[in-house]
Amino acid sequence: MDGDSAVTVFIFGAGYSASAYGRLVAGRGVTVHGTTRDREKFGALRAAGITPHLFDGTASEDIVAALSDTTHLLISIAPGSDGDPVLATMRDAIAAMERLEWIGYLSTVGVYGDHDGAWVDEETDCRPVSQRSVQRVAAEMAWQDFADTIAKPLAILRLSGIYGPGRNAFVNLEKGKAKRLIKPGQVFNRIHVEDIARALDFLAERRQEGVFNVTDDLPAPPQDVVEYASSLMKVDLPPAIDFETATISPMARSFYGENKRVSNAKLKRAGFAFAHSDYMTALSRMWAQDNWH
Repeated sequence: MDGDSAVTVFIFGAGYSASAYGRLVAGRGVTVHGTTRDREKFGALRAAGITPHLFDGTASEDIVAALSDTTHLLISIAPGSDGDPVLATMRDAIAAMERLEWIGYLSTVGVYGDHDGAWVDEETDCRPVSQRSVQRVAAEMAWQDFADTIAKPLAILRLSGIYGPGRNAFVNLEKGKAKRLIKPGQVFNRIHVEDIARALDFLAERRQEGVFNVTDDLPAPPQDVVEYASSLMKVDLPPAIDFETATISPMARSFYGENKRVSNAKLKRAGFAFAHSDYMTALSRMWAQDNWH
């Protein structure tokens, strides 16, 4: 999306991934607004070129005013047991947005559930396992119904495991928090945060609609990533731990209950090229450029 005074982006939930997109387009002169629940994060958002707003589940006057000028809307707030918090409180305000041209929704590949290591794509039936993924499927459907009602294009981006500066295997090794859990046959896909930002930019600029998996080319066992990062850092590997007897949080264990290989072919067919096609390429580049912190 080129710098254009006619383009204004509003992000509900300007966290790690969404603010990377905001920073990318703000750097080209696009006006970007973003919400947070924590006023202490205002400084970081401003540093990224994002005008901050506090969103606590109410339609504040400043948010409604910013939405009136918005052309591209991005939703990056997780749903809860009561549904999607943005739709619950902002539905009327969004429906009234006269300049709105495109909506993006950041979801997760967790909606596919467990497929015993088989490949899945956007046509694969969703059979979520965890409660959070069940809620995601419901939120995706709610946003699609809403977008259809107001006749606006909606792109749903299903993201795999997110990593990038400050959030990666190098950081975990440095902090002594890296775990080498071994569960035979288990694989995960991953996605570098820069590619999330670039994919959003690509889809928003084209007003593209539909579901897209935003994920790398190489589903791989999690211990392989730790081993590769430690080889680049030249540090000792953490000990191998059998998954079945490991002491890990219920949340972490639930991730291992879903085993699948996620295809990104649809996004590539649309013309998108990934900058970080696999974890080895990405980690090697991050280590060489020393931008992993």
